[in-house]
Amino acid sequence: MRFTLLFFFAIMASALLQAQTNDVRGVVFDSESGAPITGVQVNLLNSKYTGLTDGDGFFNFTAVPPGRYTIGFYHPDFDSLSANIQVEAGKNLRQNFYMKKKVVELQTQVIRTRNQRRNREVLIGVTTLTPKEIGRLPSVGGEPDLIQYLQVLPGVVFSGDQGGQLYIRGGSPVMNKVLLDGMTIYNPFHSIGLFSVFETDLIKSTDVYSAGFNAEYGGRISAIVDVKTRDGDLTRFRGKVAVNPFTSKVLLEGPIKKFKQGQGSSSYALSYRNSYLRQSSKLLYQYADPDKLPYTFGDLYGKMSFNGSTGSYLKLFGFRFQDRVAFPGTTEYNWRSNGFGTKFMIVPDESKTRIDGFLTYSDYLVRQIEADQKPRSSGISGFNVGLNFSYPNGKNEFRYGAEINGFRTDFEIYNPNGRYITQFENTTEIGGYTFYRVVKGRWILQPGFRGMFYASLGNSSLEPRLSAKYNISKKLSLKMAAGVYSQNLMSAVSDRDVVNLFYGFLSGPDNLPNNFNGQELQHRLQKANHFVGGLEWDVAEGHNIMIEAYLKDFTQITNINRDKLFDDDLRNQDKPVRLRQDYIVETGQASGADFRYKYEMGRWYLWAVYSLTFVNRFDGNITYNPVFDRRHNVNLMGSVTLDKKQSTMFTVRWNYGSGFPFTQTQGFYEKLTFSRGISSNYTSTNGDLGIHYGPINQGRLPSYHRLDATLQKKWKRPMGRELQATFTCTNMYNRDNIFYFDRLRFRRVDQLPILPAIGLNYSF
Repeated sequence: MRFTLLFFFAIMASALLQAQTNDVRGVVFDSESGAPITGVQVNLLNSKYTGLTDGDGFFNFTAVPPGRYTIGFYHPDFDSLSANIQVEAGKNLRQNFYMKKKVVELQTQVIRTRNQRRNREVLIGVTTLTPKEIGRLPSVGGEPDLIQYLQVLPGVVFSGDQGGQLYIRGGSPVMNKVLLDGMTIYNPFHSIGLFSVFETDLIKSTDVYSAGFNAEYGGRISAIVDVKTRDGDLTRFRGKVAVNPFTSKVLLEGPIKKFKQGQGSSSYALSYRNSYLRQSSKLLYQYADPDKLPYTFGDLYGKMSFNGSTGSYLKLFGFRFQDRVAFPGTTEYNWRSNGFGTKFMIVPDESKTRIDGFLTYSDYLVRQIEADQKPRSSGISGFNVGLNFSYPNGKNEFRYGAEINGFRTDFEIYNPNGRYITQFENTTEIGGYTFYRVVKGRWILQPGFRGMFYASLGNSSLEPRLSAKYNISKKLSLKMAAGVYSQNLMSAVSDRDVVNLFYGFLSGPDNLPNNFNGQELQHRLQKANHFVGGLEWDVAEGHNIMIEAYLKDFTQITNINRDKLFDDDLRNQDKPVRLRQDYIVETGQASGADFRYKYEMGRWYLWAVYSLTFVNRFDGNITYNPVFDRRHNVNLMGSVTLDKKQSTMFTVRWNYGSGFPFTQTQGFYEKLTFSRGISSNYTSTNGDLGIHYGPINQGRLPSYHRLDATLQKKWKRPMGRELQATFTCTNMYNRDNIFYFDRLRFRRVDQLPILPAIGLNYSF
C-alpha cells in the first residue's frame, strides 16, 4: 500500500511540474445559475484553434502565438458570446466566461451542435442521456426514471418488470460497471424492475458504453454505465414534492454561498424517495393480486458542492439505498447499500495538465430466505480512489490516470443440488491507463492502453484499446473500436433460474481447475475481447440513423459449478473433479447488430431500435444459451407536445422481445438427504420433492411485449413554481407476460398486469 501511495504522489507531482506558456484556458459558466456549460463550441477567430468545453465547462488551447484575438462561444441553449483577449509571450491566459440562457431554443442549432461533437469524438457503442431525454419516455406512476430509458437503448435486454436486470450486448449484469460520480454501485436497480436508485432530477448526464469502451474504464468485461449528478442550485432555495401510487419523494436544494461572477460558491442537494406499493396495491390494484406486489424501497441521497472561482471544485456526497420483498409463504428478500465519497478537480495556474479524482467507500449486503431455510447472503464493501490527468488542446486530448480498488466479499449460497458454497476474500485491484484523442482531417483516432494488477490472484492484464472514426462527410461517418478487457468480480446466479432476485457477488476465486478443454489455464481472470464497427448517418434534417455490429469474445469466464454433488474434502477425492469443485471455467461469445432511427424536430421526438443478438457459453462439456439470450428485441417510442407553450406532452412506448431460454422439467422424484448417514432408513423417511431437469436452456419462454403511455400537463406559476399532473398506464392492453414458472406447484406466474396511475408533483 505504501508503494501505491508513493506512485500516486509521484504521478501527481510530475503533472504539476509540467508547465507550458502561451496557453489560453478557462471555464464557461451559465451567467444566471453558475453551472458550468458542457459542449460549448469555442473558437479563436481567424486561427486554427477550435474546440468544445468538457463535462466541467473547461477548455484549453496550447502554444497560442502572442497577439490579440477575438474568442467566440456558441451553444444552442445560450446567446452567442464573444470577447477580445490578449495573449502575451511567455505567459498563460486564464479567464472564465459567462453565457446568458436563451428564451427560445432553436432546433436547427441543437442538431448543428450535436454534429460538431460527433466530428470531434469517436462515439461508438456509447449513448449519452440527459434528464430531458429521460423525461420523454412514458413514466411509471408519474415520475421518470433512468432504468426506464436504459431499456430502450441499442443492445440492451431487460429481463422483466419484477426482479428485472439489464443485459448489455450479451454481458451479464456483473459484467457491467455502474458508476455514480466515480463510485461503483453494485445494485443500481430495485426488485420491482421499474425503478433505479438514481434521482432523475439530480442527474446531469449518463453515458452508456455498450462495447469497445476506452482505456479510462476498467475492471469489467462488458459495459459501463457512468452516471454524473449535478450540483444543487447556486442562486436560491428550490424544492420538489411528488406523489403517485408507487412512490413519493421530496427534493430540496439551494446555495450555501450564493453564486456571483468571479467568486467561489457552494450549494447542497438532498433527495429522499420512498415506495409504498406494498400498501397501495391492496387499495388500488386488488385485481393484480397484492401478494404479487410486496415491494418496498427507500433511496436517500445528499450532495454538497464547493466551487472555486477558477473552475476547481470539491464535491461531497453520500447515500443509503434499501429494498425489501416478501412473497407470502415463499421468498423474503432484502438488500441495503450505503456509501459516501468525494470528487474534486484542480486546475493549476501554470501546469498544462488538469487534475480530477475521487475517493469513495461503499458497502452492499443482500439476503434471501426461502422455504428451505437455507441461508443465501452476499456482502461486498470497500474503497475506491483514483486520479486522472487530462491535457486538452482544442480538438485533441491526452489523458492518463491511476486507480486503486480494494474490497471485501463475504458470500454463502447453496447450489441447485443443495451443496454449500462460501467465500470470504479481501481483494485489491490496481489499474493505470492512458489514451490520446487526435483529430486529423476527416480522421478521429483514439489509441489507448490500460494495465491492471489483481493482487488476490497474483495476475496482471495488459489491455490495448483503439477506436477510430472516418467522417466521409458532415452527415455520414464510419467508426470502429476494439480492445481487451478483464475483471475479477463474479456473480452467483443459477443458469437454471429465469428470474433470480438474489444476485450475490464474489471475488474471483483462485481455486479454479488447472485445465480447461485440454489446455492449462494461464491466469485466474475473466477476460474478453471486443470488436465493434458501424456507421452514423444524418439522412435529413432531424433524421439520424445508427447501425452497429459487434462481437464480444469471452475468452475466460468464472461461474458457480451447478453440477457440484460432493464436498471437496479427503473423503471424496475418488469422486470426479467436476462433481466436487466449487467453480468452473467457461468461454463464450456474444454477437449481433443494432439499428437505431431517431427523429427530433419541433414538437416531435421519435425513437426506434431493433437488436439482433446471439449469446452462447461453453462450460467444457456442453454449449448452451444463457437465460438472457434474447434473439430479437424491438423498442418503439414517440413523444409530442400538444401545444405551443409545451405544457402538454403525450408519450408512448412499445417493446417486443422474443422468448428467453429456460431449462425444462422432465420429471419429479423423491429426494432423500440421508441426514443421519448410514443410520438413515430410506424405507420410512419422507424425502423432499426433487426435480429432474432437462438439458440446460433448451426451451424458450413465450415472447414479451408491452405498451406504455403517459399524458403530462404542466401549469407554470410565478417565481419559478410549477404544478405537473401525469396520467400513466403501464401494460395498456394487459398482456400476460411470464415472470417465471413455479416448478413445484406447476403453475405460471406472470409479470405486472395493466397498472394505471395518476401522479402529481409541485416544484418551487
